Amino acid sequence: MQENSVSNAQLEQAMDTLRKYVYQLAERAEESQDYAADLWERIKGSEGVLKELAYYHDYGNFWGKYSVAGYTLTDILVWQVDHFKAYLDRHEDVNRWKPERLFLHSLDVMLRMEQDPAPYVDKLTGETGTDFVGKFKEF
Repeated sequence: MQENSVSNAQLEQAMDTLRKYVYQLAERAEESQDYAADLWERIKGSEGVLKELAYYHDYGNFWGKYSVAGYTLTDILVWQVDHFKAYLDRHEDVNRWKPERLFLHSLDVMLRMEQDPAPYVDKLTGETGTDFVGKFKEF
């Protein structure tokens, strides 16, 4: 019984560490505390996204084993970077200058995909860069 309470205490500590991490990332991404609170509540409800966050916290890399509708966190991140290519010539402060924002928004998209993947699959397959065969009509 004592061993179980130790593991529960360790789990609580790990969850608190991850919660604080989400808030720190949100602050660096210039997102609101409300955004961080909402995101954290949804992350806690997803074992897969929680594991992605924990792995990123511990190793600074993507775990990449969790997917929704065949898409991993890396796929979502790449789509976001590609999606924001239109901003490259603008002087606005966008996601490309804030890796924390890209990461948090990737987690957010993955959580939303868990609820309804279809709109995001359409975006992931339709909003791509110009570097694939067949995007433009060949003359």
